[in-house]
Order: sequence, then structure tokens, then C-alpha cells
Amino acid sequence: MHITQTPLYRTRIARLPKHLKLLIAALAMVAPVMAAGVSKDLPREQDFILTAYYSPLPGQCCYVKGGYRADKVLNGEGTNGADGTEVYPGMIAAPASYAFGTVVALPGIGRFAVHDRGGAIVELGGAHRLDIWVGYGEEGLARALAFGVRRVRGTVYTVGGFQPKVSFSLDKFPAVLDRLEPFLVRGQDLLAVSVKAGDRGLSVETLQRSLSKTGFFDQAPTGLFGAATQDALARFNTAYGLTEPSDRLSERSAATIAAAVRRADVTPPVAKNVDKSAKASVIRTAQRTMRFLGYYTGRTNGVYDDALVSAILKFQQRKQLVGTAGDPGAGRIGPLTRGKLKAEWNQKLVSDLADRLMILRRVEVLLDQKGKNLDQFLSEGDNGQSVTLLQRLLADRGYFPREKVNGNFGVQTKAAVLQYQMDRQLVAAEGGAGAGTVGPQTLKSLRAEEQQEAYLLVRAQGWRAL
Repeated sequence: MHITQTPLYRTRIARLPKHLKLLIAALAMVAPVMAAGVSKDLPREQDFILTAYYSPLPGQCCYVKGGYRADKVLNGEGTNGADGTEVYPGMIAAPASYAFGTVVALPGIGRFAVHDRGGAIVELGGAHRLDIWVGYGEEGLARALAFGVRRVRGTVYTVGGFQPKVSFSLDKFPAVLDRLEPFLVRGQDLLAVSVKAGDRGLSVETLQRSLSKTGFFDQAPTGLFGAATQDALARFNTAYGLTEPSDRLSERSAATIAAAVRRADVTPPVAKNVDKSAKASVIRTAQRTMRFLGYYTGRTNGVYDDALVSAILKFQQRKQLVGTAGDPGAGRIGPLTRGKLKAEWNQKLVSDLADRLMILRRVEVLLDQKGKNLDQFLSEGDNGQSVTLLQRLLADRGYFPREKVNGNFGVQTKAAVLQYQMDRQLVAAEGGAGAGTVGPQTLKSLRAEEQQEAYLLVRAQGWRAL
């Protein structure tokens, strides 16, 4: 008898109901597709080159490209990623091959989600570029500069597969404020910056140092606008008769602090006692000082007469140093009266200087609004409106032929910049650092000259002249 042997698995399938056979066939067809999909969604390792970027704010001490507008171009608008997501710690810019929402884990740094792009954020051979968002304003810029360039091997978790939660803290990467100093253009000018309670940056440190020079901040500068800074600012405002807020630096407070710093080491107007035994030269100084303060209307004759005595007494009574003409020291300038005179004399001069600084600031703002102020670092190879403005500024000063203005930073523009720098001792020689390029010091010099010229024009012809 011939016996035909049939494989067991075929026998079992043959005995299955028809609807189960169809289900098995369908699963057999789908299984390879499912396997391929799972493989695609699995995490993968990748080498990365990391940099950091930030969101610029108006009123910073400094910008990596020289100005707010240029930094916005470099960093995007600074408010949202390319997919519309509002910037936040844990956002990264990645090459276009990374779908928005992809999570990337970077050892020792954190886990990030892709929500942004960038012109320089591309795949570079075996390594892919990533840009990590690290904050706003000066603090963010300082953090980005301190982060530098790093190469790490990370893990990519694609959309649709398993993804860990985003986890990143800005506190892991402190803002090194010293990194901002090479980019200073207007940072030492308190009127050009905008700081408030809670801010951290070189501008806050500048404010603290300024308050320290005027005797109102007695701690080491921290760069943090905290309670101590608020208290110092409040006491300064009170001392100078200002009704300004202490939780932010107003323009009036900034101008007054800047003026007070300039006058911190001035010689007092009346350096010696004034009475009937004083020399005529000392008495004349007292008469001029009392007239400047509005207490004396007599002649500057060096005579210690009743008019001067009356003026001194009026001042002393207003400062509650004496009560009546019969009190000891009444009508005479001794150490206590000299101290009060210096304070009021200095406060008035500070106020006058602050008014001038505020006018200069207004001139600068108008020049910025009209596009007459250069606000970008430039070098050979650059082109565009900023280069055109640079060439015009150099032409105004006799360094560049006006008919050659073309918006292209070439050899002739570089030579003109170099000559300008050398004439103003901004560089020592042709081969010196920054020679022939518009960096922080050259930009600061160009802006200051343009501002001073505009200020004199306003003084002579009024605001309409701008």
C-alpha cells in the first residue's frame, strides 16, 4: 500500500475554516509592512554638532551682530519656531529632514523637541547640526556664547514611535556675562539699555556698578536685578528728588545716575570756611555758589557783607542746620554747611547734565528710526543697505568717494575703514586686531560722532532739522 505523507502544518491549515484561512493570508501580507514600519520608528543614534541661539530684545547692552535688527535676522524673530511654537527651554532647530516634533536626547545636556529650522542648520556629512534655544536678551546671548560649539552623539526619537518627554533646564548652562564684553557698543551708556526687576545681564551689572560709584550699592555686582538693586535704586531716586519706579530703570533715573557717576569725584565748590576772616577769593567762590543755587543776588566782590550772610542763613534754615540768626554758626559756612552746599550744588549740576544726556538719547533714537545710525558689525564681503550707510558715513568724514557708494564692502571700503580707525587710534596698525572691519569700537565711534553732529544741529536749528 502506498502511503502519501503530508506535512503537518499543511494538514492543519487545510482543516481550518475558510474565514480563518483568509485572515491568516491577510496577516501574512501585512506582517512585512508592519515590521518595516516598526524598524523606521525605532530610536537611532546620530552624531551632532551643537550650537546655541537666543531671542534678542530691544535695549540690550550688546548684540552678537552689533544691533537688535541684525540679531533678529540672525536668530529669526525670536518669538516662535518655524512651526509656530513659542520658544521655550527644550526647543531646538534641526535640519529639514527632521520632522517637527522629533525628540532628540543629548547625553549630559537634555532631551529636546524639534520646532525650528535655520539656514546653517543642515546635515554635515556624518554629523547633523542642531541649534539649542537658550533664552532671551543679554542672559540668553551670554548663555549662547558660553555654550560654544560641541560635538556629541545623541539619540533620535521620530514622530510616531516611542518618544521620551522633553527635559532641559537653562540653569544647567549659566550665563557668563564676561562673554558679552567683546560685543559692547553702547553697554556702558545706561540710557541705551532697558532693565527691570528679575533681569540678569551685563546691563544690570553696569547699573549696579554705577550705583556703587555714587554710594548707593554696597555689594559686589551680580548682574541680577534683585531686591538689593531695587533698594539701591529707590534710595538714589529719593536722594536726587526723583519720583521714578525702583523695579525698573526709567530714562530719567538712568540719565541722573549716569550724570552722578560723571560728577562723583568733583571738587566741592566751597573748600574752606567762610566768615569775616576768610580771604576775598574764598568769599567770591561762596558768592558765586550761593547765586547759582538761587540764594544770593548781590555782587561777586569778595566782601563778607550782610547780603551774603543773609543768603547763607536762608540756606542753613532750609537745610535745618540753624533756627535763627543768633544760633551758633548762623550766616557762616563751616564743615556742615559746606557738606550741604556741595550736595545741593552737585544735585543741580547732575540734573542739568541729565537733561542734556536725555536730549542726546532722544537724538540717537531719532537717528535709529530714520535709519541714519549704523547698527551692525561689517567686514569685507558684506553688502546691502548697512554697507551703503557705512560708505555714506565715511564719505561725510572724507574717507570714501561719494560717487563710489554702492553697498558692497570691498577693498576700497576696507581701506577707508582702516584709515578712519587709525586716525582715531582705534587700531594701532594695518595688521592689528579688527583693522579694516567695523567691530564694536569702530561702530561705537561712528555712532557717537553721528549723534554729536545731530545734537549740535538740533541745538542750532531745532528738532525739525533731523
